[in-house]
Amino acid sequence: MKHSNDKPISVKPIQGNNTLKLIICALGIFVCYFYYGLLQEKITRSKYGSDDEKFVYPMSLVLCQCIVNAILAQILLRTIMKQGKDTTRISYYSSSALTYFSAMVFSNMALQHVNYPTQVVGKSCKPVPVMILGVLFGRKRYPVAKYLFVMTIVIGVILFMYKDKPSSSTVADKPLLGWGEILLLLSLTMDGLTGAIQERMKSEHKTQSCHMMFNLNLWSIIFSLSAVLVTGEWLRFLNFIHKYPYVTYNIGLFSILSAIGQVFIYLTVADFGPLPCSIITTVRKFFTVIASVIIYGNIIIGRQWIGAAFVFIGLGLDSFYGKSAAKKK
Repeated sequence: MKHSNDKPISVKPIQGNNTLKLIICALGIFVCYFYYGLLQEKITRSKYGSDDEKFVYPMSLVLCQCIVNAILAQILLRTIMKQGKDTTRISYYSSSALTYFSAMVFSNMALQHVNYPTQVVGKSCKPVPVMILGVLFGRKRYPVAKYLFVMTIVIGVILFMYKDKPSSSTVADKPLLGWGEILLLLSLTMDGLTGAIQERMKSEHKTQSCHMMFNLNLWSIIFSLSAVLVTGEWLRFLNFIHKYPYVTYNIGLFSILSAIGQVFIYLTVADFGPLPCSIITTVRKFFTVIASVIIYGNIIIGRQWIGAAFVFIGLGLDSFYGKSAAKKK
């Protein structure tokens, strides 16, 4: 006989299914973005042909990437991830797409001046502009621990990017910030603005993942297509891939991995929260730096390894303990 106060027994297999799903998402993010990073370096830093030409078409590369992202998002919206009606304002999508597009272009342009490990470590400073813009424009307050973790990241980046003065007085001193570092700063600023706008989208309209992925990339296609047409980059890009057709395969695979990786990130954040996603992406960045050093022979001195350690320790601590909800002033 069943008593009225009997409670249903929780079913354990659900936890097992969630664990399996998290493992699949983690592997998806790691594999996709690990090879994405290696392909990005191969495309942008390789020398092509007997004349040692370089790939200098960052807006065209972003255009290819956004087209594949938008196509995949639309397929998911029409099949297995139907998310209902989207009420997000067009102005939010267009403005966030502009900063999102700009961040990717600046990041790709930076690779023409710095190696991939420098780009990865520099872009790991993303929490800094997000926090600053949150304080200045979102009127948020963060716990003291958050500031300490972000300061650890900043110290690590300074150690990594600091340029030693040449031993010979006949050699001109290099500036602390070269074009590569300036472009990374611009990319980080755009990342911070994108994050601030997306926070408003989520708080005001509860924007769903696939709707955001599709519309963000759709508007980015409009901006990048306009940019390559106005600057004439599209013609130079087509001539380049006609001259070196094998680069088309790398660009196609690069774009596909970007799109699939985005889906795994959205799934991880939606089902498990930002903490596991932050941990996975931090580990991925660390191993990508190591792979870049081994595969492409990028040289990193001892001080830079210490700086990289500071960065990834700061990111790890921020992922575990710095995600407390920011309070409004």
